[in-house]
Amino acid sequence: MRIPGTPAAPAVPAVPTAPAGPGRRPGRRRGRRSALTLALAGIAVSLAAPSATADSSACTHHFSGPQICIRLDGEGGRNAVTGIWTNPPDHVTARPVSLFRDGQHLDTATATRSDKALTYRWPTADTGNGVELCVKFRGSRRVACQTTR
Repeated sequence: MRIPGTPAAPAVPAVPTAPAGPGRRPGRRRGRRSALTLALAGIAVSLAAPSATADSSACTHHFSGPQICIRLDGEGGRNAVTGIWTNPPDHVTARPVSLFRDGQHLDTATATRSDKALTYRWPTADTGNGVELCVKFRGSRRVACQTTR
């Protein structure tokens, strides 16, 4: 509101905007360009950064009987390997589990019950890349395998 007897405020010049093309509203182009720039920058950063982990798992896929799984937790060729028997008989509290690397026996350890499953985790080690790791529990013919990447 202007007080009588005071001069009018000088007009503020409008900020020039790019002409709107067909089907575009003025002022929208800048926001889209910024969003695209941020998205491309995020992709570039994610491609340049090494992957944090290469965790993976595989299970035997049978409708009945034991379900055996192998889980790899790690990065590249360094992984901790976990052997899991998800549905052992209720009376089984521990069972030997063997670890194989490209078909060769590496180690045998005792998996123990944790809730409803038997598990054993081998510590992180150099497992290599492109190597097939497998676990087999005594008392089951099933073998679960996973290839490292």
